[in-house]
Amino acid sequence: MRLRSIPNAKELLPSFSNYVPEPGLFKERWSSFFGNFNEIQLEIGAGKGEFIITLAQKNPGINYIAVERCHTIVLKLLRKIPEEGLRNLAVTSIDADFLEEFLREGEVGKLYLNFSDPWPKGRHAKRRLTSPKYLRLYEKILKDGATIELKTDNRKFFDYSLEQFEDSAFELVTITNDLYNSDLLEGNIPTEYETRFHNLGTPINKLIARLDKKKIQA
Repeated sequence: MRLRSIPNAKELLPSFSNYVPEPGLFKERWSSFFGNFNEIQLEIGAGKGEFIITLAQKNPGINYIAVERCHTIVLKLLRKIPEEGLRNLAVTSIDADFLEEFLREGEVGKLYLNFSDPWPKGRHAKRRLTSPKYLRLYEKILKDGATIELKTDNRKFFDYSLEQFEDSAFELVTITNDLYNSDLLEGNIPTEYETRFHNLGTPINKLIARLDKKKIQA
């Protein structure tokens, strides 16, 4: 189903306290936004927010930054935040290419990639969020030992991602091609896409990769 754009969505976003219109202003000072020095975790492509909002509610001692490019989707996410608020969630609309503009080196403790655009055409491979360009970027913003958790229904994208992780500074810790029949299901927080695909009988793939900065090539 085609997403229906919300008129003036971009102009409406600053009215929400969780929205950060210029995240670069908080580089090296996210503590001033969150009011603490707790660990920061990041989701790229947060969609309508089912996953990240639930995660923030369950873990008040962790700070979360949700990145989503589409202003209409960001607005839908912000409208789902409970009236009592979520002090540990920041939401911004920015392209993943610019992560270093608002995150310092080694600042992020965990990265979530949930149902990222698989960009199926070969000529678009460099746009995939697990392409070598992005993995090198994650190597910078993640702290040593930090993990990436990836979920997708797209097996070709998953296999591509496995190949890229194997040729990077990340160590593959856990892999499954059927999340809902694996030990990884315990504690799983589904996204809207995930629930839809699972109900259709589509297997959900998941991997966890851990960064070993000693493996980063100079």
